[in-house]
Amino acid sequence: MNYAETIDYLYNKLPMFSTMGCTAFKKDLTNTLILCERLGNPHNKFKSIHVAGTNGKGSVSHMLAAILQQSGYKTGLYTSPHLKDFRERIRINGDWVDEDFVIQFVEKVKPLIEKIQPSFFEITVAMAFAYFAEQQVDIAVVEVGLGGRLDSTNVITPELAVITNIGMDHTNMLGNTLEEIAAEKGGIIKEKVPVVIGEKHPATAPVFTSLSSGKNAPVSFANDQFILNEYNFSHQFLEIQVQERQSGTIHKYVLDLPGIYQTKNILTVLQATDILRKIGWNIEDQDVFEALQHVKSLTGLSGRWEIIKENPTVVLEVAHNEDGIRQMVDHLGKLNFGNLHMVLGIVKDKDVTTMLNLLPQKANYYFTNAHIPRALEAKHLQEQAKLAGLKGITFDNVNEALKTAIANASPDDLVIVCGSIFLVAEIEKDEV
Repeated sequence: MNYAETIDYLYNKLPMFSTMGCTAFKKDLTNTLILCERLGNPHNKFKSIHVAGTNGKGSVSHMLAAILQQSGYKTGLYTSPHLKDFRERIRINGDWVDEDFVIQFVEKVKPLIEKIQPSFFEITVAMAFAYFAEQQVDIAVVEVGLGGRLDSTNVITPELAVITNIGMDHTNMLGNTLEEIAAEKGGIIKEKVPVVIGEKHPATAPVFTSLSSGKNAPVSFANDQFILNEYNFSHQFLEIQVQERQSGTIHKYVLDLPGIYQTKNILTVLQATDILRKIGWNIEDQDVFEALQHVKSLTGLSGRWEIIKENPTVVLEVAHNEDGIRQMVDHLGKLNFGNLHMVLGIVKDKDVTTMLNLLPQKANYYFTNAHIPRALEAKHLQEQAKLAGLKGITFDNVNEALKTAIANASPDDLVIVCGSIFLVAEIEKDEV
């Protein structure tokens, strides 16, 4: 098989959560352990950082990878889902996994695929671990796919575990309360492995403290260690002033990730970096500063308040659950622009009603859907949005919706595409 045929085989042969939802989620680690054993247990051949959380885990993973890379370490990065190309999921120092490796890996494990019928995610995790081991990375940042305890990535024993925050998402699989969801995500906490919690919440902090105590794992909460003093932002950069609580030392950073929600993620990253230093990783202050200013170019991160056009300003934002939409709306409230045009698509298994009720009524809506089975059909989205006081027209294709929004917008207007990672993935940036 060539690369295109190989990817086609993976997409069509293996159940994908992105298209099928919870039916593709395997609720144990058996297949991943079998795959890894057949491959010589590659997950034991490199050091790692494990990152979980409801929101922010992608941004935090990319920022940590950028810092380690800038510090001179050969750094692997495993994230999901991809936006355009499968190989985005597996990177070393920002470079995608080689096509030849993907082809050879799939050919090698094909008999096992036929035998144990793994999910798409289980295969991609095993592929990433095999690649990182073969390439002898110094360390890999591994983002959890879903939850933590039963996620395929949870076969690693990392140098550090990071849990960004806990919100109400994937409740049909992770639980109906913050405490239940925290317990699932806290499943990545390992014996004596330090863990950083990004946001301290009264409902979830006791869960993490108890889990960490049971594993003899030192736990720290980022906002116990750092204070956000102030921030300024533009469409391209976010300037942040952070203070260490204990010493009072003030640090100033410029991020090329301008979403205001990154003010929370940066505290998590700084605390994680502090722990990495304490356990022996050589990370200079200047490397942190440089890395945070160039996260996109170092790692290839996209879709987080990503500006793809000016006059009118067009933003791609992968906010896709209640907390993500809330943070996005908070950001919108701090901007100056003319009229707001929202190109919106949501998947069926989200809390659609809650998300819609958070969105501003004073906006022009262009309802659409990604072309995956999980997507909520544009007409149905329009009907539910109407109940929330949101009015607009429907499109079957997000690019047609965006084209219409831009045509209707004045130069000082803001156009934003949001609601689903898979919707943002279908945007043809070159045609905007």
